[in-house]
Amino acid sequence: MSPLRYLPSSSLLLLLLFLFLTSYLDFSALSSSSSAAVAVARPVSDPTIQRRAEPRTDLAAAFARWDEEVGCDRFRDKHRNWTADPSAIQDAEAGDCSAPGASHISVLVKGWTWIPDEMDNLYSCRCGMTCLWTKSAALANKPDAVFFEWKAPPKTRRKGEPLRVYMDLEASRQPTGLEDIFVGFHAKDNVQCTYAGSVFHKFRNYYVSSKKRNDVLVYWSSSKCYQHRTELAERFFAHISHHSFGSCLNNVGGRDAAVSFYPECRMELTAEPRWWDHLHCAMSQYKFVLAIENTMAESYVTEKLYYALDAGSVPIYFGAPDVETFVPPHSVIDGSKFRSVEELATYVKAVADDPVAYSEYHAWRRCGVMGYYGRNRAASLDTLPCRLCEYVSRKGGRDAESYRMPR
Repeated sequence: MSPLRYLPSSSLLLLLLFLFLTSYLDFSALSSSSSAAVAVARPVSDPTIQRRAEPRTDLAAAFARWDEEVGCDRFRDKHRNWTADPSAIQDAEAGDCSAPGASHISVLVKGWTWIPDEMDNLYSCRCGMTCLWTKSAALANKPDAVFFEWKAPPKTRRKGEPLRVYMDLEASRQPTGLEDIFVGFHAKDNVQCTYAGSVFHKFRNYYVSSKKRNDVLVYWSSSKCYQHRTELAERFFAHISHHSFGSCLNNVGGRDAAVSFYPECRMELTAEPRWWDHLHCAMSQYKFVLAIENTMAESYVTEKLYYALDAGSVPIYFGAPDVETFVPPHSVIDGSKFRSVEELATYVKAVADDPVAYSEYHAWRRCGVMGYYGRNRAASLDTLPCRLCEYVSRKGGRDAESYRMPR
């Protein structure tokens, strides 16, 4: 995503100096499969705006400044011709309601590790269809489909037996060859399930701070210390103030230190604080959140990015090359667009020091400019029951012919 137009002149000169001196991007720790990085587009100075560095902690005051100097009309006009690849996200409204199929479908969830119990429900779906999604074999005693998330489906299926559904949302996703329907994160899968939903992390403290820290700019929390991710974070952190609350590069005194920093983030119903309970609340105290994917793969955009957006922070993102399709216009700083971590850190600090520049990364939310983000959320786990039931109905449910996917 192109950096902001609204930067203080001193920061702009420093950034341009880095652009001149830096000749290549040294992100070798990311992945050998990632595409070659391109030089970040230079900010276009607005000659009517010449400001000193003026970091703000109060979001309301920063937003008021942006409203005065930029405003939603200009922002909408700037992104009126915004384009991305819509084919990267399945259209949840694309199915033909006149197509024959059962008006009620039941899905029995049989093998799972993390599918939330809160999803169990009778849903009212598109086209007058109803969908029962349940883990109870008593409620779905004659299911149209059986759903597996961690174990492989049965090896055989006869006509009259429920369709076999298998879901794998990891970057290395691989159909088992036994399922009739495969659910994955990619639009080419039978049913797409993106990470943009909220159903799997409802029970958390969603307090969003109205103040942002100026002394520490970046939040990071990583529990799995993959070498490429840790090395990249370490090199970036050498140039910018940060708090790391996870297991990797922790500099705050432990994984559960956030509640001592921010007592308002503690959940009253939790006897002992757990790091995930206060994740969003802690993130919201910081202007930026570092989000590095485990794997750099097309369309693999995970909760690491969406948590930051939900918390009202600006993600600094390393991951899917097509990330722009999955997020609102001008909502994310794509680290791969910079030629070095030094250049990235310089840009981030310049944005942090400018209330107008920083506020523009929040304008999508305040001005209602979503891009394909709405389509992304409509293809998430939140809507999976209805979308899967519709797919099962179109295939004929239990009456579908016996089918085994080729390996």
